[in-house]
Amino acid sequence: MATTWGAAFFMLVASCVCSTVFHRDQQTWFEGVFLSSMCPINVSASTLYGIMFDAGSTGTRIHVYTFVQKIPGQLPILEGEIFESVKPGLSAFVDQPKQGAETVQGLLEVAKDSIPRSHWKRTPVVLKATAGLRLLPEQKAQALLFEVREIFKRSPFLVPDDSVSIMDGSYEGILAWVTVNFLTGQLHGHSQETVGTLDLGGASTQITFLPQFEKTLEQTPQGYLTSFEMFNSTYKLYTHSYLGFGLKAARLATLGALETEGTDGHTFRSACLPRWLEAEWIFGGVKYQYGGNREGEMGFEPCYTEVLRVVQGKLHQPDEVQKSSFYAFSYYYDRAVDTDMIDYETGGVLKVEDFERKAREVCDNLENFTSGSPFLCMDLSYITALLKDGFGFADSTILQLSKKVNNIETGWALGATFHLLQSLGISH
Repeated sequence: MATTWGAAFFMLVASCVCSTVFHRDQQTWFEGVFLSSMCPINVSASTLYGIMFDAGSTGTRIHVYTFVQKIPGQLPILEGEIFESVKPGLSAFVDQPKQGAETVQGLLEVAKDSIPRSHWKRTPVVLKATAGLRLLPEQKAQALLFEVREIFKRSPFLVPDDSVSIMDGSYEGILAWVTVNFLTGQLHGHSQETVGTLDLGGASTQITFLPQFEKTLEQTPQGYLTSFEMFNSTYKLYTHSYLGFGLKAARLATLGALETEGTDGHTFRSACLPRWLEAEWIFGGVKYQYGGNREGEMGFEPCYTEVLRVVQGKLHQPDEVQKSSFYAFSYYYDRAVDTDMIDYETGGVLKVEDFERKAREVCDNLENFTSGSPFLCMDLSYITALLKDGFGFADSTILQLSKKVNNIETGWALGATFHLLQSLGISH
């Protein structure tokens, strides 16, 4: 049942099937994620389409959804999804905004090929950018968004107000929490037994959970708690997004690249990399030269010392997380798959100490490195430090690594759908 409703809800937001009456009694945290003006009025076609762009720090993705509304007023039936992506992300075109927008234009061709011409004018197209653009200077980020808007305006699709924008980091954590807890059945009825969520992107990371102890509420810094109502229940969440603590941003911090003005002619070295390595890496439109310590230390212990400096004392540590249940996804999931700790299709259950064990195994065998990402030792060590010394998890804390729950992606879009439906008076 959760799969059917989850898929249908997701399709509703992707296709902006909206009520013409907008009910809102008070300002809520999700205002600005979806606006009432985003919803086309009097959409009556039985077959509907929606185009959603996810502009992340490492790539831009397009989802083209098709569904059928068999009975007016009832949930539509998902018929299919077409998905394509391009790399790098928009932030890589920080000084070439027109060129960056052209990558979106290319993906729009996928939508034109997938949607009948007769439906183009009533099919909404929306792009939400995340941490990659939040890290850029405001003027440069807006220049990129402006060029994307121009692409949208020239497209044959329905372009809502605020169709291109940067999503606040806190929304990602909250919406992912809603998604996971709905799909796992925790939000049905009045249960307050929920699971927390951990999301690790390229530029930022989020932690979200429902506190069970008054002590947590009393000791939480201002701005980390958000209240909202859903399914006749009120939830007060602990949630925070740490910009600059995503996996790829952490690589730069570990290498010391963030502390150096100008990168030309400078090679950044680390004990987390194979000693013989000499390579270059482009992130956020900047090229970095990096390599291993030719004469210095190498392996887990010196590597962990480096990554520890990135997180130690910089993140809030609520004691409650040590005994809470959490779902973890994005780069937590990817690195666990890369090292055969979990299956790509089904995911798996790990303890925090499993990441440290694998980090030691990889880092202490760097001399034998032959293939895969040269950053694997650094990434696993950083994940270990982030969980233990950043958030304060215990070695024994159990994490459910998932890419999908009930065959629905564990992203922020489904959570946004629930709040959109509730704000429109569609979901009760």
